[in-house]
Amino acid sequence: MIHRWGGSPEEPVNEWLENELNNQGFDALALHMPHPDEPMIGEWIEHLAQAVGKLDSGTYFIGHSIGCQTIMRYLEHQKTACGGAVLIAPWFTLQGLEDAESERIAAPWLETEINLDNVRRNLPHLTAIFSDNDPFVPLSDKEIFKATLGAHVIVEHDKGHYTEDDGSLKNETALKEILKIAKE
Repeated sequence: MIHRWGGSPEEPVNEWLENELNNQGFDALALHMPHPDEPMIGEWIEHLAQAVGKLDSGTYFIGHSIGCQTIMRYLEHQKTACGGAVLIAPWFTLQGLEDAESERIAAPWLETEINLDNVRRNLPHLTAIFSDNDPFVPLSDKEIFKATLGAHVIVEHDKGHYTEDDGSLKNETALKEILKIAKE
């Protein structure tokens, strides 16, 4: 599991998902990504690659926001497919960035293209979960995930950006979807 920009594995929703998945027999790990307040593409991809080790069809991902970007950017360079992924508040575009510093940090993530054909080849099962009131992720991004990556799209009501401040202490939808993907 890869947390959001400014997040951590200790966020309640990440701890909850990790515990629930481990209780279901998975070897789940919520990663602590480097420099979470100033995420850099190369560092985050490398950290994920080291944590994964050997990618195979028994590897599943859960990402939140920029963590979703990290998963896609990692998968675009792999020669082997994973088992699938659940992406929570994933994006290709952003809105509502709060200041020039946030825009500077986000710029490489927004401007560096992702080879979506490679991602789709390496991501056979994908669920993308959006909220209808996310202040950062425009709901129109759901169409990109559906059209380019063949994602099963779920839009939830009034979940914000799925942070603790938005009331996200657990995510039953993400758990249900990753369990469904793992059975396929």
